[in-house]
Amino acid sequence: MKIHEYQARQIFRDYAIPVPDSILCHTIEEVEQAAKELNRMVVVKAQVLVGGRGKAGGVKLAKTVEAAVEAGTKILGMDIKGCTVEKVLVADAVEIVKEYYVGLTIDRNTKSVLFMASAEGGVEIEEVAKTNPDAIHKIPIDPDLGMTDFMARKIAYKLFSDIAMVKQATDIFKKMYQIFIDTDASIVEINPLVITDGGKITAIDGKMNFDDNALYRQPAIEAMNEPDEDEKKELAAKDSGLTYIRLDGNIGCMVNGAGLAMATMDVIKHYGGQPANFLDIGGSSNPQKVIDAMNLLMLDKNVKVIMINIFGGITRCDDVAKGLVTALHQLKVEIPIVIRLSGTNAEEGLRIIAEHNLPTVGSLSEAAQEAIRLVNSL
Repeated sequence: MKIHEYQARQIFRDYAIPVPDSILCHTIEEVEQAAKELNRMVVVKAQVLVGGRGKAGGVKLAKTVEAAVEAGTKILGMDIKGCTVEKVLVADAVEIVKEYYVGLTIDRNTKSVLFMASAEGGVEIEEVAKTNPDAIHKIPIDPDLGMTDFMARKIAYKLFSDIAMVKQATDIFKKMYQIFIDTDASIVEINPLVITDGGKITAIDGKMNFDDNALYRQPAIEAMNEPDEDEKKELAAKDSGLTYIRLDGNIGCMVNGAGLAMATMDVIKHYGGQPANFLDIGGSSNPQKVIDAMNLLMLDKNVKVIMINIFGGITRCDDVAKGLVTALHQLKVEIPIVIRLSGTNAEEGLRIIAEHNLPTVGSLSEAAQEAIRLVNSL
């Protein structure tokens, strides 16, 4: 689960991490009122759950109330990476002397929380990792000891030489770790963490993600959830007994079993294709799941070909075939479909499919190559 910057700021504030004053706005009138209330130079920032807001024009500095209104007019309703901006944050602008990046995530190799710090803040950390990986300090935190004073100071000295800055950073780093643990977070980032012209270290942007499996014990965090369209689809799929994650490709995949779904995507990639999703219909023999899965795939406008890969065990191939035929009768499917059925009742499933003149192939490799061929021929 992801939350917006304004929500992350509030959590930082609750833990006494310094953040500039800010007001959330949904309308131009609210932007104008917020700029008047803050009564100084402000930053108007789009609140969407994607990165790259600044490059897309979703972050603007405003020195006057009129400039803030103009910025809000341009940003509200803007499309940023497929997300429509429905709200903006009007925040106090600060004079920045230097920008840094700090963040915590889970490191599966060390089985611990990993603290990352870099003096190259204010840009996407992924870009720093590509162009200058040595600029990122990575420090695993012992789960038994937690973020000790010594460890926090050790990290602070990697970024700052001034003892006054080290003291401020040490306090912030300890609080960040406590937030991470207390909220069952999977990511806590401040980018940038800045030194202001007054010599104060301040968090002027924040990002937080949380472990979905721990939300049952985090009601306050769960209440912050504002799912985007893709997340709504994933939640709807879960309610239907499906596991669905949207990707950026154009070959829609319908598979039974998580391992087979991963293998299917790997084979598509191996032959040069791009999977559009992870979609596992599970192990039950329920034709309705196939209908629901087809609905999901058809809702994704990027899907140009549908590839169905069923290896029948608990899942019966004839039930999948019946569900597929029913789905095709109910839905207006105008894109090509490639079907591979193997396993329990595969012969009956293939017979049902053949009666309706649907194309089938004999193996996973054939299915992937045929799906890619169809995509390339469009």
